[in-house]
Amino acid sequence: MENLETSPSVRPLTVPDRGMLRPSSPPDQESEPTRSPKHREQPSKSPRRRREGKRSQRQGNGHEQQLWEMERWRLPGQHEHLEPSGPSCDAAESSPKRRAHFLHGPYPATHFGPKACILPNPTSVMLTGQETRPYCHPTVQNCGCIQFENISDYITNTMPIVCNSKRNREKWHIQDPSSQRLTWNKPPVNVLVIRKIRDESLVEPFKELCRFLVEEKQMMVYVERRVADDATLSKDEAFGTIRNQLCTFREGFDDISDCIDLIICLGGDGTLLYASSLFQGSVPPVMAFHLGSLGFLTPFKFESYKTEVAKVFEGNAAITLRSRLKVKVVKDMLQRAGQQAYSREPEHQPELNGLLPHRHTSSEAGRVTLQLQVLNEVVVDRGPSSYLSNVDLYLDGRLITSVQGDGVIVSTPTGSTAYAAAAGASMIHPNVPAIMVTPICPHSLSFRPIVVPAGVELMITLSPDARNTAWVSFDGRRRQEIQHGDCIKITTSCYPVPSICCHDLVYDWFESLAECLHWNVRKRQARLADTSDSSDTEN
Repeated sequence: MENLETSPSVRPLTVPDRGMLRPSSPPDQESEPTRSPKHREQPSKSPRRRREGKRSQRQGNGHEQQLWEMERWRLPGQHEHLEPSGPSCDAAESSPKRRAHFLHGPYPATHFGPKACILPNPTSVMLTGQETRPYCHPTVQNCGCIQFENISDYITNTMPIVCNSKRNREKWHIQDPSSQRLTWNKPPVNVLVIRKIRDESLVEPFKELCRFLVEEKQMMVYVERRVADDATLSKDEAFGTIRNQLCTFREGFDDISDCIDLIICLGGDGTLLYASSLFQGSVPPVMAFHLGSLGFLTPFKFESYKTEVAKVFEGNAAITLRSRLKVKVVKDMLQRAGQQAYSREPEHQPELNGLLPHRHTSSEAGRVTLQLQVLNEVVVDRGPSSYLSNVDLYLDGRLITSVQGDGVIVSTPTGSTAYAAAAGASMIHPNVPAIMVTPICPHSLSFRPIVVPAGVELMITLSPDARNTAWVSFDGRRRQEIQHGDCIKITTSCYPVPSICCHDLVYDWFESLAECLHWNVRKRQARLADTSDSSDTEN
């Protein structure tokens, strides 16, 4: 499939992931001389401020610590903060005990492209044991909301809806995934149509869809330039009028991330992966028609495309938020001189599940050469070498294990039905917040695939005693070599792919398992004519 081929002219689009910004150090760890005068408590002038100042003095540093905790566990909807820098940031970066995000991963973005978002549904808010109550700012009192002693009680027992205080009138909720519906802030205008190339059978469906969108729906249709320049389309004079109205772009040269309202894919699963690679930030809703070979991620039938597309334009369509992986390739992060000494001296080897020695890491030496959003999986393999691949796997800075085999797959729940399934992994529903780690032909009988929380950060490096380098690919593209001193950092992105469902997110997934993968297909066992003669029945 040409959509999955690597193009030398492609330039990766790097958009910072706002959901994984790290907080600063807590207030109690900051020394008094380093505080600026503006940060010191000033005498209150109004009676209300005096009362608040006395109340904060009585409670000591509790509110200050709580404020830091609230900044640390900042939830969606709050004001964003900048990534800190300096010694406090370095300490937070190097210490695995100080978590800067949820284990469940960042809260996914609920706005998709310029005009689409999730339809709010207050009746489907997910609760975790108690009635939903707001968590108020510790310095705001008498707002009519229940106050919790610490942020942990709030996270464990509640989800915030609204605070009565004027200073905290912010709305938040975690909606039940089964009730996720698509809505439009404004009517969609720009539609991106992605067609599987090198397949002549898709030329007629492509022309029919473009004619419907341009003439009947009055839409602006965007297509890739190589699709518009197809020889078959150029020879069709009847399609010439529509073809002249198409907006074209080139991958890696033209940025269309801020102008596309809806994506329509014609083909197989590769077209959906290609659409994901075009948008390294917020992804518009994706509607995929099954015109390929497998079609696990393409639930719609093209025969009824007019009715289905019209329903999507009206809104209220069910969607599945397919999580993606935020991947960084960092070159020369580990000092090579220190790495060689580290491999020569056995007393400097880390203990099992030990921490990565800080003397062999250098934040200045590391440079991010590639940052991508990956929908399916990141594959690290041995490449053309005949030796075993020997890579170390770290989880939040702590060494978990060394993978000795053909390689390792780090996949999303969406990717669990792709390469990971062929390597023996379990299949995970796309709405489960998780990251799957699957070894490829491990030289160990006890190395089974594992599932880790979506909020952790995985890091893969070559083992110091590895005999050869490794190779990495991202959704089957951008394959490159990983050498000693390089590392791959992987965590869950806050920019999912909103995939429009044909029926609902549960039915579509199980139907794909049955139709595409023939999951649990077996000839049914025949009933016994007379069960009284069963040998395991006691008299």
